Amino acid sequence: MNLGLIPAKYAALDPGRTAVVDIPNQRRITFGELESRVNRLASGLLAGLGLERGDRVAILAKNSIEYFELFYACGLIGLVVQPLNWRLGVEEITRILADGEPSVVVTTTEFREQRDAVQGRLDISNWLEYGDGSDGSYEDLLAAASDAELALAADVGGDDPMLILYTGGTTGESKGALHSHNTLYMGMLNQTVAERIVPSDVYMLTGQMFHIPVALAMNYMAHGCPVVLINFEAKLALEVIQEERVSAFLGITTMLNWMMALENFSSYDLSSLRNIQYGGGPMPATVVKAALESFPCTLIQGYGQTEGMTMTFLSQEDHRDAVAGIHAERLSSCGREGFVTSVRLLDDDGNIVPRGGKTSGEIAVRSEANMLGYWRKPELTAQIMRDGWMMTGDIATWDEDGYIFIVDRAKDMIISGGENIYSTQVESAISQHEAVLEVAVIGVPDDEWGEAVKAVVVLKPGQTATEQEIIETAKKHLASYQKPKSVDFVDALPKAPTGKILKRDLRKPYWENAGKQV
Repeated sequence: MNLGLIPAKYAALDPGRTAVVDIPNQRRITFGELESRVNRLASGLLAGLGLERGDRVAILAKNSIEYFELFYACGLIGLVVQPLNWRLGVEEITRILADGEPSVVVTTTEFREQRDAVQGRLDISNWLEYGDGSDGSYEDLLAAASDAELALAADVGGDDPMLILYTGGTTGESKGALHSHNTLYMGMLNQTVAERIVPSDVYMLTGQMFHIPVALAMNYMAHGCPVVLINFEAKLALEVIQEERVSAFLGITTMLNWMMALENFSSYDLSSLRNIQYGGGPMPATVVKAALESFPCTLIQGYGQTEGMTMTFLSQEDHRDAVAGIHAERLSSCGREGFVTSVRLLDDDGNIVPRGGKTSGEIAVRSEANMLGYWRKPELTAQIMRDGWMMTGDIATWDEDGYIFIVDRAKDMIISGGENIYSTQVESAISQHEAVLEVAVIGVPDDEWGEAVKAVVVLKPGQTATEQEIIETAKKHLASYQKPKSVDFVDALPKAPTGKILKRDLRKPYWENAGKQV
C-alpha cells in the first residue's frame, strides 16, 4: 500500500468530489485537483530539487491544503515527511532539524522569523515557502513540473519509511517515532473498524497535522471522504459542523465541554453528526451522559501513542450501556484492544498479570501499527521494543473481559510516606465536583512524606470552588492518604498536541531544585 496514491484513487472515481475544506485559509480542493498538484509537487521534489528516495522533507506550518499535498507527494515517491511542532521554540526546532537532516524545509510566511533564525544555524540548501505574501517558491516548483503519474510510485510502500513524528513523551526530550506506509495503514485499519467509517462521512480535523491525528484524517480520505480543517474554537466548530455537514471528529473532553457550554448550543443543526471520538484519557461519567444527551451521535474513546497510533477502544455500545447502568465502571477504562492490536499487561519480570482488576502491570502492545522505531536511536528503541512487544510506560489493570483501566504513567505515580498513589484515581475523584472542568494531580516535595499530593484545577466558566471544597470532594471517594494536601487554580493546563496534559511542566517548578527528574 502506497499511501501517496490515496488522491489518485478518488481522482479516478470521482474527480469533482471535495477532498479538503481549508477553513482557516478559506479554500477547498477536489480530489482531481489534489491529485494533479500532488503529482506536480512529487515531480518538482525529484527533478527540480534533486531529492532521492529516503530523503526527509520538513514542514513548519499550520494546517492547510498544502500540508496534505506534501504528505501525499512524499509518500508517492518514497520521501519521509518530518512535520515540526510550530509551538516549539527556535532552539528545539533547530535540534529536531539537525536530528532529521531534511533535504528541504517547507514553511509558511507566518513562520518566516523562525525560518530565518534556523537558516543561520543549519546547512540546509532547499527552502520552500507558501501562503499569502510568500516568496512563491512552493508554487513555482509546482508550476514548472508535470502532473503525470510517476512510475516510481509503483515501487514504493510497505515498510518504506514515510513519516517521522517527534514526541517528547514523558521525558521532555523530543524523539522521532518513525512510521512506514504499512504501520500507518494498519493504524488506519484499526480506526476504520472502531469508527465504522462509511464513504458518506465528512471528517473535521481539530488537531494539528504535525502529530498523529493527521493519519486519522488521511484514513477518511482513503475512503473518499472530505476532510475539513479548522483551528479549534467552540463556536467555530459548531458552525463548521452545521455548514459542512460534518459527521465525525476527534476531540478531547475540554473541547466537548466548551461546545456544550455555549449559550446558543441548541440552535445549531448538528444532525449530520454520526460519531465523536475522544482521547487524552477517560471522560468523566457526567460529561459522557451530557454529551450523549446533547450531541445526536455515538461516542467512542481511543487510547494511543504516537509510537503506536490508537491501540484500544471503548466502543459506542460500551458508552451506551454504561450510561444505562450496565458496567458503568467501564467509563473509567480505555476499552479493549483494537482490531489489529494485541495487548498484554506485564509485571516487572515480564510476566502477564492476572485479569480481575486488582493486579497492575505495564501495557505492552504488539501490532503492525507500531512504529519501526525511534529515528537514529537504536538503544532507546531496544528499551521499549521487546520481542515484538512495545512497552508503553502506562500502568494498568484489566478485568475478566479484557477492559483496560490505566492507573497511571509510570513516571506520574506519587509515592507519599511509602504509599503508591495513582494520580489518575485522585483526578477521577476530584472531577466529581460540578465546577471542575479539568484537573491534573502531581507529586510535590514534602519534608515529612517525601512527596505530597497537589491538585491543579481548571474551573468551568462562571463557576467557583475553594481549595477546601476540592479536598472534601476527593475525601468522599478516596482513602485519606490519597487526597490532595493543596490545590492550585489555573486558567489552563499545559498540553501536548494530542491533548494529554504535560505533568512534567506542572512538576518542574517544584522539583527543579530538589534533585528529582521530572
